[in-house]
Amino acid sequence: MQVFYDKNSFADYITSQKQLNKTIGLAPTMGALHAGHISLYAEARKENDVVISSIFVNPTQFNNPEDLEKYPRTVEDDIKKLEDSNLVDAVYVPRVEDIYPNGMDRKHYDFGGIENEMEGAARPGHFDGVGTVVEELFLQVQPDNAYFGEKDFQQLKIIEKLVEGLDLNIKIHGVKIHREENGLAMSSRNMRLSKIEKETSALIYKTLKKVNDWFRVISVPEIKTRVEEIFDNEEMDLEYFMIAEESTLKEVDFFSADDDFRAFIVVNVGNVRLIDNLHLD
Repeated sequence: MQVFYDKNSFADYITSQKQLNKTIGLAPTMGALHAGHISLYAEARKENDVVISSIFVNPTQFNNPEDLEKYPRTVEDDIKKLEDSNLVDAVYVPRVEDIYPNGMDRKHYDFGGIENEMEGAARPGHFDGVGTVVEELFLQVQPDNAYFGEKDFQQLKIIEKLVEGLDLNIKIHGVKIHREENGLAMSSRNMRLSKIEKETSALIYKTLKKVNDWFRVISVPEIKTRVEEIFDNEEMDLEYFMIAEESTLKEVDFFSADDDFRAFIVVNVGNVRLIDNLHLD
């Protein structure tokens, strides 16, 4: 496994792979890797000649400077995990100037309105930051396939819109959420949870499974009320819960027969913000 720490040497590597007509699969990350990330590379390995990981904590997608400062940075451990997985051919760990040569300005995108829903409403400018870094990585890596976890389902839909809007010949793959034994969605933020907080956070996925049981049996407003009651007086702060159409991410207050729906939830446990979602079937 090769590791590249600058744009120029990495560009030479990509050129050599393209000259050999090899297909390239990319899964971008911000590091602090866990089994969920590794599952992305397992999927990429099935479909590509070359599998590439990138590790870059992107400043422009953070709204809270304190959140950016606290984000775990474990590059050496991440590289070892990737090497041990035997799934990745190359790791790109760019410098800030490799991604933002003209200063850390976010580009502005029109994602058809989905950028204003849920996380977009809670974190203004967040998806412009995501789009900016992913567009640059796509230009540098030139992947045939790119892999993103469904835990960040809204981000996955944003990337699909990005590729469509830029007319890039890249196939975007969503990979199922990887979970802890207690059901908690794997996230780099989980390492900031105490043991007790991790156990407490299992309630998030348990609640989503209850929502799936209630789906089409009771009304959406009643489901929302029940979810709010579950988190009332708990040691967790329910930031939001909603049910939305998967295609538009628009919140719904009733179900229709022909659409696909997904439940989305954000809960603050201590000072850690946890997100999760579940397709309703």
